[in-house]
Amino acid sequence: MPDTVSLNGRILPAAGACIPVADRGFLLGDGVFETIRVRHRAAVALERHLARLAEGLKVLKFGPLPLDPAKIVADLLAASSVADGVVRLTVSRGPGPRGALPPANPTPTILATIAPVLPVVTPARLVTARSTRRNHLSPLARIKTTSYGDSVIARIEAETALADDAVLLNIEGRVAETSVANLVFRLGDAWLTPPVADGALPGTARARLLDAGLIAERALLPAEIAQAQAGFVVSALALRPIAGLDGKPFPAPITDAFVAFSDVLEM
Repeated sequence: MPDTVSLNGRILPAAGACIPVADRGFLLGDGVFETIRVRHRAAVALERHLARLAEGLKVLKFGPLPLDPAKIVADLLAASSVADGVVRLTVSRGPGPRGALPPANPTPTILATIAPVLPVVTPARLVTARSTRRNHLSPLARIKTTSYGDSVIARIEAETALADDAVLLNIEGRVAETSVANLVFRLGDAWLTPPVADGALPGTARARLLDAGLIAERALLPAEIAQAQAGFVVSALALRPIAGLDGKPFPAPITDAFVAFSDVLEM
């Protein structure tokens, strides 16, 4: 548990941070969040994270926030002793009455936590989730909402199968992402990642690799990725080679690609 947090702009001990029992983020998953890598006391790719946060708030039809998320992150970094770790920035719509309809004038809850973390680079064993699928037609598929039920179900399935994570297919059977990260596969002469239209979250690390021209978007089928020459699980916190998929060993990672990806992502 983090020692120091920022709650609605106030830096305080985690033990003293309280969220109202009527908070819609807790009751309904009515909110968004960002997980931001911290290196050398600086937030990596903060502008990209805040842009995605703003897009999520727009999709959920939040109004303007009463506080500046960038300042909240900066103040927490200044108050914390963590030099290398992760900040989680969560924005919920705040307290509200019973029912799905939000209050006319909500008071958002803005929580930022920070914790030390070491990037995981060990190869990942994956399974294809059978218990749930990503609804790529939902607007929630393209934002980082606190409604994380599908990912929880998929992650439990992976744990039961002694795997590290699960590959989520969309409702039409195409590859989307894992429960917590994007996917990149080497097929032929190209590194490919599923498009956002197929249910892949527009990850900040994924976007940086696309902008650098190191990967390209293309719809992918399970049969295709099973024959890939190599693959990676990509997130703001980690770049992990894929060791196996559904019990079948994966080819060894391509070292040049791992180095190139790591350089762009500041891993």
